[in-house]
Amino acid sequence: SIAHGEINTFYPDDKVRLPSRVVPKGKTEIQELTRLCGEGLKQKLNLKNITDEVTIQIYISRLKKELRVIEDRGFEKYFLTMTAISDKAVKTQLVAPGRGSAAGALTAYVLGITQVDPLKYNLLFSRFLRSDATDYPDIDYDVSDPMVLKEALSKDWGENTVVPISNWNTLQLRSLIKDISKFYGISFSEVNAVTGKMIMEAKGLAKQKHGITAGMYNPTFDDLMEFSDSLNNFLKKYPHIKTHIEALYGQVRSCSRHAGGVVIADKLNEHMPLIRSGGVRQVPWSEGQNVRHLEPMGFIKFDILGLSTLRMIESCIEKILKRHAGYKSVEFSDIKNYYDENLHPDRINLDDDRVYRNIFRKGQWAGIFQFTESGAQNFCMKAEPKSIIDIAAVTSIFRPGPLSAKVDQYFIKRKNNVDEINYINDIDKEIRGETYGFLVFQEQIALLAHKLGKNISLDEANSLRKVLVKKGTGKKTDEVKDAIYKKFYIGCREKKVSKEDTIRLWKTFEFFSGYGFNKSHAVSYSILSYQCAWLLNYYPAEWVAAFLDKEPETRKEKSINIAKNMGFNIVPLDINKSGMHWEISEDGKSLIQPFTSIKGLGEKAIEQILNNRPFNTIEEFLFSEDIVYSKLNKKALDVLVRSQALNSLVDNRFNGLKHFWTTVAVDRVKSKKKFKENIEKYRDEGDFSLEEKVEYQASLTGIFPIDLVISDSMLEVIHDEQLTSLDEYSYDHPYVWFIPREVIERKTKNGKPYWILNVIDETFSTKSIKCWGVSQYDYVMLNRPYKAMVDYDDQWGFSLRGVRKNLNLLC
Repeated sequence: SIAHGEINTFYPDDKVRLPSRVVPKGKTEIQELTRLCGEGLKQKLNLKNITDEVTIQIYISRLKKELRVIEDRGFEKYFLTMTAISDKAVKTQLVAPGRGSAAGALTAYVLGITQVDPLKYNLLFSRFLRSDATDYPDIDYDVSDPMVLKEALSKDWGENTVVPISNWNTLQLRSLIKDISKFYGISFSEVNAVTGKMIMEAKGLAKQKHGITAGMYNPTFDDLMEFSDSLNNFLKKYPHIKTHIEALYGQVRSCSRHAGGVVIADKLNEHMPLIRSGGVRQVPWSEGQNVRHLEPMGFIKFDILGLSTLRMIESCIEKILKRHAGYKSVEFSDIKNYYDENLHPDRINLDDDRVYRNIFRKGQWAGIFQFTESGAQNFCMKAEPKSIIDIAAVTSIFRPGPLSAKVDQYFIKRKNNVDEINYINDIDKEIRGETYGFLVFQEQIALLAHKLGKNISLDEANSLRKVLVKKGTGKKTDEVKDAIYKKFYIGCREKKVSKEDTIRLWKTFEFFSGYGFNKSHAVSYSILSYQCAWLLNYYPAEWVAAFLDKEPETRKEKSINIAKNMGFNIVPLDINKSGMHWEISEDGKSLIQPFTSIKGLGEKAIEQILNNRPFNTIEEFLFSEDIVYSKLNKKALDVLVRSQALNSLVDNRFNGLKHFWTTVAVDRVKSKKKFKENIEKYRDEGDFSLEEKVEYQASLTGIFPIDLVISDSMLEVIHDEQLTSLDEYSYDHPYVWFIPREVIERKTKNGKPYWILNVIDETFSTKSIKCWGVSQYDYVMLNRPYKAMVDYDDQWGFSLRGVRKNLNLLC
């Protein structure tokens, strides 16, 4: 008790520790923020050539209101810090037009944090920051290379000022089952039979339980435990494994650096523990609830996120400058100037019907942001967008909730029959008219409540969205909702809206509140989609080449097929034509595959090729005094020959590619004398078989040479027999064609053999077919086209029964 009496009351220091460097000496935070906003607004008005005094006053009034809220809440330093981050970013890389609700802030727009004019699209500041906000703003920031930006900030501001948050990776169900089962010696085949199908077993029932009728859904841990018979039977058989899973599921497995989140504050090392993981200095807090514990203690997290589409745009602009403006080398400043003059939302023509017609309505989808999946593409073509708001509506509707409610179907029907849409009054038409009478965006609910209700502020209207979503979650929520409804009802009746229409509109609010999407985010991302489409429309070769450069290995074949379908000729690897990236032919009609697509060929070997070509003969390639052959070594020669990149150097001295390969690569020669001896020594090697050529190209380049496998006569058979790809499979037309790439032998739990056939077709995406009723005499030829009648169900996917009976080689 004596010790307790000596202890003083302790309160932790919770003042916000944002970097002091963002406020110049001699100025207050609000003075500096007001100065920057004033200068930014003046630049924007001049750029837009806005001289009308009424319009200028609208901008000034809006900006003053926002600054009052920011100052009242004490958030000035946050905006100054975000401005400093943005100023640093735009010097080194492209940034996105905007992301999230921050695009509704005129403050963010004039400071250059976002590029979307919120007044042009009726975006609300209250959706981003209410006047009664207590939590700090949260501006997510998309850039092309977040690591470069974060390292630059850390270098300039200090490693104790800019520190990444952590990722605590947890144990997941699938890996737990496999790891624990392996420890207890349970066979891989038995375990894989469970983990391979438990998600498909649970998916349908889980979607039904949660009321999801469309779109993708990944079952949760609880869903799998409830709905997967295979999993439950397995755990009943091995109850000790279930005990371990229940104890370990969700526990921390490892720590890594978070991809986007950083804490920015002065002298972080003096105010919190910092850790190192894999040599990286970081805070131990992670994304989600854990990081929220930091803000009450004065630590603010910023999300700096990477967007590969921005890298594609950078690459495309570089190619445009080289092909059309004569640049031999391109600096980022050149790319930035081109973007600011041609693609920035303040400069680009966002109403160019050629872009909407040729890309979004016609369906040219090579790398178009937000439109990489067939479902979104098909809906967009049906919706026939003609504006940014149309694209924003399409992307907002194409989500599981609205799709489950069939909003997509109703939207298209309304859009095609605009004369049949009934609006309550002009206010209703002004707000809902842009989305053909539907409430697609959350801001529409807020604006209707604000403009039709009596004395409902925008802040209060924005809170309506939240209370409508929280149906039946408590007395306080009901009281708030009832109070707003009363003001809404009175306002509508005073504005001559009938009682029936008022009640009907409120019910519409309730229905769409769960489906409505953030308009600020939708518009910002739709502008980015439009920028991609503009580049594809006016510079198709440059855009598609950039698209192919940036597509990951898993989608390489599919992306090349997209390019082919757009009319581009894909030139195979060539020692004198290929480069580090996809090259464009002089006429712009062909795209040349790069050396970087060859597995096993390093960057240093490629540099030796590029620095010393052209090569007119194989001898020039093998015996150059300027080539460092320790970098262009035997392994490099091997993959260059087998990928057929050296075909142009194979002359009539060689009986085939295998003869050439053995002579120059297998038995690597270092003298011209030995080279001549090898030509004679290995003359009988001849050529690679068709199977070898197909396999080498597929395995080394990631591109299946379908033209080597499918002849013109086979194409006629496919057409005559009306065979479709697996992507186009339907129950009423089950006859398909495909090319087997791999056969995996399995046994059922009863010990009967079956196959998993991994196949591709002209879509170049790999799919699996389960073959039942397999006998020891059955076989299948890889890399040959087959036709079959297949079945499909949610549990097993594609399957067929009877190999000899139902799997026929196309001749």
